[in-house]
Amino acid sequence: MTNDDNPMNQIDTSAEQTENAVIPTIQEVLSEHAEGRAVQGELPAALRESPKQKSPAQWAYERIILYIQNFEKQLDNNQEVGMGFTGGDAGVIKIEGLGFFDPDLITFYGRDGTGAKTQLVQHVSQLNVMLRASPKELDQAEPNRIGFKLAEALEREDDATS
Repeated sequence: MTNDDNPMNQIDTSAEQTENAVIPTIQEVLSEHAEGRAVQGELPAALRESPKQKSPAQWAYERIILYIQNFEKQLDNNQEVGMGFTGGDAGVIKIEGLGFFDPDLITFYGRDGTGAKTQLVQHVSQLNVMLRASPKELDQAEPNRIGFKLAEALEREDDATS
């Protein structure tokens, strides 16, 4: 590539063009009344790098973490993130954990509205979730911020593989 800042003057090799085509990009358009974006600031290192044979499940896992973390930034101290699922009677669960099983499964761990332990296993091609603000437990001093814990774990994994 040239050092010229004009993108029209940049020449990429075919390998760079292929890599650039699969590096994740985000575009969001919100009304003036909408709050929050998926990304505020720079993407985490795990999402900035080129995909080193990441499975669809790992890509979905990493991006869901980003959405959860940024959604939590908009919540007050009496709220936690809950997740609603489409296409069934799963309802809303308070998220306590998130995982993936290569190549194509995402797992959500949590509790439903009655406090019952839940685990939802979903194929990445069927992934439709809705993040919701849910009241925290009354006996909890602080809300559970799972997005920040998941993001920290993601950064530790990135550091361990670097």
